[in-house]
Amino acid sequence: MVTLDRITTGSGDKGTTTLADGSKVAKTSPRVCAYGTVDEVNCLLGLALQEELPPGMKEALPGIQQDLFDLGGDLATPPSGSAEPHVPRLREDQVRRLEGAIAAATAQLEPVDSFILPGGNRASATLHLARAVTRRAEREVVGLIKAEAGRTAQSASAVNPLCLKYLNRLSDLCFVWARLCNDGGKGDILWQPYHQR
Repeated sequence: MVTLDRITTGSGDKGTTTLADGSKVAKTSPRVCAYGTVDEVNCLLGLALQEELPPGMKEALPGIQQDLFDLGGDLATPPSGSAEPHVPRLREDQVRRLEGAIAAATAQLEPVDSFILPGGNRASATLHLARAVTRRAEREVVGLIKAEAGRTAQSASAVNPLCLKYLNRLSDLCFVWARLCNDGGKGDILWQPYHQR
């Protein structure tokens, strides 16, 4: 378990940070950028929790926030590191839970035949922002995988593949939940191409 008895250490003042296995890397490294963006997603979900949400969503969001800490720890621990046995790695059942939530939300939504603009109400807009930042986290994990390719013998397993899968499903869930917050999609703001406005 983590003990936070000292917040300011000064150890990052030279632009490096320490990963879970004890190795030092630049704060701009693809691994740090990826888990930093996952942290942003978690913050946005915390913001979404402050809103009036449809039934079940407020109960589900804290579990997703816990999963995102698992995911961040997974990304912060290179394979075969000394800390690896102590790091909770993302599991398939966490991804399946998201897939179940996506299916349940989709079943409650109005069909749509246009792209949707972020907005409608604040809860929906917050979840759309969480979706967009989740997509960025997904791109950064892909960047990490590419950066690690060929660098080590373990490059193929430099990132738990479930991290990418989880982020992909989470962005989908944020999208359908954003629509659910807009009265099941009835309050969605539809994109109108310029020539149709």
